Amino acid sequence: MKYCMALLCLLSLGGCGTQTYYDDPIITDGTAPMFDESGEDMAVRQRLLQHYQTWQGVPYRLGGTTKQGVDCSSFTQQAFQQQFGVQLPRTTADQAAEGMRVAGRSLQPGDLLFYRPGAKGRHVGIYVGRGEFLHASTSRGVMISRVDNPYWRQYFWQARRLDY
Repeated sequence: MKYCMALLCLLSLGGCGTQTYYDDPIITDGTAPMFDESGEDMAVRQRLLQHYQTWQGVPYRLGGTTKQGVDCSSFTQQAFQQQFGVQLPRTTADQAAEGMRVAGRSLQPGDLLFYRPGAKGRHVGIYVGRGEFLHASTSRGVMISRVDNPYWRQYFWQARRLDY
C-alpha cells in the first residue's frame, strides 16, 4: 500500500515540470521591444510594409499561394523571397525550424512569430516593429495585428530570426 501511494504521488507530479507550448510570452506588461527608428530596423519595416500594401485584404485560403487566396506560411515565404531574396520552406512547421530562436523582448523587424492556436493549429507572421506583425489571418485575410492582442499573446509559441 505504501508503494502504491508513493507511485500515485509521483504520477500526479509528473506534469508539473512540463513546459507549456507558448513559452517566453510576448509583452506581458504593455511595453514593446526596443525599436531603432533610424537604422536597419526602419529599412526592414518599410520593405515589409510595402509588401503588405500589395497584399492587404487578400483573403485567407488554406494552401493558397496567390492574391486570390493565401495562407500564412505562403505569405511569409513570398514576403521574404520578394523583399529580401530569402528562400523559406513552404509550411509553418518547417519555417519554425529556420534561423535562431529569439526572446519576445528582443524582437526586431523581420523576425518570424509563431503561434499555436488550438491543439493542432500553427500560425506564422512577420514582426514589423512597434508591437505589430503582418500575417494572413484566417478570419480577415492579410492584415496587421498587435502582438500584445490578448488572442495572439495567449497562443504565442516562439520567435525566430533569420540570417539575411
